Amino acid sequence: MRFVIIICLFFQVLTTNAFGQAYQYHTVAAGETVYSISKKYDISQETLLKLNPEAKEGLQVNAKLVIPMSLEQSETAVKKAVSFNSHKVQKKETLYSLSKQYGVSVEDIKKYNKQLYSKELQNGETIQIPVFVIEETAPGKVIISERKERPAPGKVIIEERNPDGTNSRSSAQTKPSAQTGQTREHIILPKETKYGIARKYGMTVKELDELNPRAGVLQPGTMIRVNTDVLDQPVIITNDAYEFYEVQPQETMYGLTRRFQIDDDSLIALNPALKDGLKWGMILKVPTKDAKGNKLEDIADLGENPLPASEMSKMDLSKNIKNYDTKNLVLMLPYNLSKINNDSISNAKELIKKDRVLRISLDFYSGALMAIERAKELGISTNLRVYDTQNSSGKVSQTIAANDFRNVDAVIGPLLQATSEEAASSLMKLRVPVISPMTNRELRAIPNLYQSRPSDDMLREAMIVYLQNNSQGKNVIIVADGASSAIKAKLVGSLPSARILNPQSNNITEGTLASVLDKSRENWVILESENIALLGSATSALNRLARNNRITLFTTYKNNTFESDVVNNEHLGELTFHFPSEYKEFDESVADSFVDAYKAKYGYVPNKYTVRGYDLTLDVLLRLAAMGTIEESVNANIITEYVENKFLYKPKTNGGFYNDAIYIMQMNKDLSLSIAK
Repeated sequence: MRFVIIICLFFQVLTTNAFGQAYQYHTVAAGETVYSISKKYDISQETLLKLNPEAKEGLQVNAKLVIPMSLEQSETAVKKAVSFNSHKVQKKETLYSLSKQYGVSVEDIKKYNKQLYSKELQNGETIQIPVFVIEETAPGKVIISERKERPAPGKVIIEERNPDGTNSRSSAQTKPSAQTGQTREHIILPKETKYGIARKYGMTVKELDELNPRAGVLQPGTMIRVNTDVLDQPVIITNDAYEFYEVQPQETMYGLTRRFQIDDDSLIALNPALKDGLKWGMILKVPTKDAKGNKLEDIADLGENPLPASEMSKMDLSKNIKNYDTKNLVLMLPYNLSKINNDSISNAKELIKKDRVLRISLDFYSGALMAIERAKELGISTNLRVYDTQNSSGKVSQTIAANDFRNVDAVIGPLLQATSEEAASSLMKLRVPVISPMTNRELRAIPNLYQSRPSDDMLREAMIVYLQNNSQGKNVIIVADGASSAIKAKLVGSLPSARILNPQSNNITEGTLASVLDKSRENWVILESENIALLGSATSALNRLARNNRITLFTTYKNNTFESDVVNNEHLGELTFHFPSEYKEFDESVADSFVDAYKAKYGYVPNKYTVRGYDLTLDVLLRLAAMGTIEESVNANIITEYVENKFLYKPKTNGGFYNDAIYIMQMNKDLSLSIAK
């Protein structure tokens, strides 16, 4: 029944719009309270106070509060261009940077500069930037419009339209900024610095200098002008352990934590303002030494010796969203829906039973839809287009040729190797990222092709690196049959002190294994084979020997033979079986919002294909929202993790990208799986 529901959803909606939240203003009247206003607009008091934190201190008559609009209200708003700003393109400017500068979307710029649909932005050319107002069809509404003029850096102009048609203007800061015309005096204390003072008053050092152009070197007792907004904390005096740092444009929490060798929670504890998000120009208190007491300036540049993926801090992109433009996403999967009779549920059920690829596609699609809903909750709007590739490269190229992909931010799919490569090749000139979701085969080097699932060779390499880094002092034993000679050669080269056993006739005896075990040390046995008889005899013998020896079992590739009935899972658990994997299985005993929501909706626990659809789609949307483009997120060298999957994209030598985030999993005695230490 779950699949039938998903097919119905697919037929009903081939284009899905998940819009973010719209807002309006409310002017506080005498006698109104937080409770009465929240009831008036049918929102919770918590939501009202979250959007208007100053209301916690009490409401002032005529104060303006931000109120979320209902879906019905936001749908009646119409955006209208009323004028244009001429802009001469400067070096290194992009459509994305201009959209942020003027507060319009990339699509808005292209709409009024048609040449940008077919060619790149040219240095020195003049383009027209639209200035919009949002008109409300319902009478008596107060409207928030978009910018009507080019703003000063860091400032957003907000215009209100009153019911009588008159306008009143206010401004909201996107970064800490001094209030023009509203300043106070500050007497400099001993050891105070510009950074500390700017931090206290919510300013940048540049803004502090602009208010005090003749201040020069700060002297205790000197009076200077500062902003009237004071942070709820004293001015912090620096010492040998800490200093102040001004956040630069494009910096991320992940980059700062690596730069200053500190975790997210500790950095937020030092700088409580980070709870509301990182903004450029912020003044942060940061450590001068690492955990071992070494000065950070003496530590070699992190870029020269990057941490392995297993030791890198993971970045929560949902806390770093900067770009709230609607994301244009395309999903290409092999449904083969032409074979389904729309009027026959029995026909659909029968086809689903027979077609494994269709089942995988529908599972993936259901996860992707829930990821879009999650993104919507975070304020990210998504325009989703879904195409049936029919598992044909010809159909892929035909679909791309017949539809406009110029404004697509990313394509997820197609499912298999040939169709993924065809999509990337067809979209290469448009530079549209194509994220291959499932194939574990090595993909061709195409500049815009992203392999999100690590290949089997990558899994093997990750396991070998793990063994190299952790096998010191262990008695390492390699058991590999003739069909596994290639991986055996790699293991011998990487672990030269390992002992080698060559099984004969697809069998290995307990006595043969016992002859190479060492009771005084941990014994790490690496088993390489796809032969069911060899795996069965080896794991049974090792399980018996483990009663008197410390034995841990490894493989560089967990093939399907390990899942057969001949290989006893209880034996693998007793041997703490280690293997590499592109995903970790979620723990059903631990609450997870996605898993719980899926179970509530469909009545089933999501399988790995559904979870992958959710994880991959949410990752793509968050990378676009936090970094602007997929490629920029790759350049930031970030690692992200969700329910079962993690992503760390790295460039291939000849073009394209691969996911270098791999788990080393272990099976425990209770048959549960966990990430190996």
